[in-house]
Amino acid sequence: MESFLEKFFPEVLTGMKGAKRDAYCKYDNQMLTAFTSSLYIAGVLSSLVASRVTRSVGRQAVMLSGGALFLAGSAVNAAALNIAMLIIGRMLLGFGVGFTAQAAPLYLAETSPARWRGAFTAAYHFFLVLGTLAATVANYFTNRIPGWGWRVSLGLAGVPATVVVVGALFVPDTPSSLVLRGENDMARASLQRIRGLDADIGDEFKDIVVAVEEARRNDEGAFQRLKGKGYRHYLVMMVAIPTFFDLTGMIVISVFAPVLFRTVGFGSQKAILGSVILSVVNLGSVVVSGFVVDRAGRRFLFLAGGVAMLLCQVGVAWMLAGHLGRKNATTMARNYAEGVLALMCLYTFSFGMSWGPLKWVVPSEIYPVEIRSAGQAMTVSIALCLSFAQTQVFISLLCAMKYAIFLFYVGWVLVMTAFMATFLPETKGVPLEAMRTVWAQHWYWRRFVGDAKQDRQKIPKF
Repeated sequence: MESFLEKFFPEVLTGMKGAKRDAYCKYDNQMLTAFTSSLYIAGVLSSLVASRVTRSVGRQAVMLSGGALFLAGSAVNAAALNIAMLIIGRMLLGFGVGFTAQAAPLYLAETSPARWRGAFTAAYHFFLVLGTLAATVANYFTNRIPGWGWRVSLGLAGVPATVVVVGALFVPDTPSSLVLRGENDMARASLQRIRGLDADIGDEFKDIVVAVEEARRNDEGAFQRLKGKGYRHYLVMMVAIPTFFDLTGMIVISVFAPVLFRTVGFGSQKAILGSVILSVVNLGSVVVSGFVVDRAGRRFLFLAGGVAMLLCQVGVAWMLAGHLGRKNATTMARNYAEGVLALMCLYTFSFGMSWGPLKWVVPSEIYPVEIRSAGQAMTVSIALCLSFAQTQVFISLLCAMKYAIFLFYVGWVLVMTAFMATFLPETKGVPLEAMRTVWAQHWYWRRFVGDAKQDRQKIPKF
């Protein structure tokens, strides 16, 4: 928003209007990127804290705390008088991100039926995308308010924060979390409430208790356990999935979509409208993914999405190389700019079908209960740390690498697609308590897995 830039980053606005400014370098300003990236570094710190907190007080309390932090951050941002207040508000929002992103996917995975766990956990990403769409639509309309429209936009973050706070008050804690804290009667009541009053929960509850007791008998500290050979496969996925997720390039593309569209020649309103279109496409793809993830499986979506994203990024790089920046051109011809938008939509759809929801689905289901909180904390922390780094340097990279920035991401998408094809076992329909057996059947990871007979349930071979 130009009113926002005028108040806090006037030098960026001046650079945008400079006729001789390089098309790729219009927004190269470190304070502007610090405002954006400060959320992620705060999220890194809070997600690590949330790992220990959630083990002690449960998923519900952590989600409630995250919502309260969100509410505080939205209020500070809406009332901001200087850049320092903006960054403080963003960091409060980041603390909220760290708490909720650590607890909510685990909550969904631990309470959902095994056969539909993928769809339930993907719902977390669905609402992330729905929130992005709502925020972008809000920006589109508040951008028309001269002078102070940005305050309304930032303040509206308090609406979903309120929903999180109120909603967390009305849901029970997860049975696994309650058993882990010694509240077996409450855990049984919670499971009965979740499954329905007429449901037979006897066998499922026994499996949960057995899994938790196994974790207690071997409890030597979750992070310490990850150093052992028997947890090597979890550690690799704990690092690989969030790392590859960020290196798809979607985080920086979604955050800086208006910047990209303004770079190729869209005006302020049209640039925000382009972001609205991308958000709608993303939302639609997540809905489709929710219907197919438990039918087609996780691996198929990872591989199909990876190939499609790779082709789209090559197309965007080709268009930018041929039609932006050559002969000092500061914008693209309209038909090529619309072509970039179309390819970005296809890229977004492919991402929303694959890495978008699966980044939450797979980590939340593969970790055994004794390292589940720590594993999710590590996954979220690595993702947020990389998001911080990328959002901090993306605009500078765009200025330095120009169209080649997309070829950089092409290389990573190729690597991650090959990795998933080789090392990720299929986990659809597998109960959480029997997940170790999946790794014991894998051609490579079985060498790191102990006796899989400890699992109490048989699962189909994949």
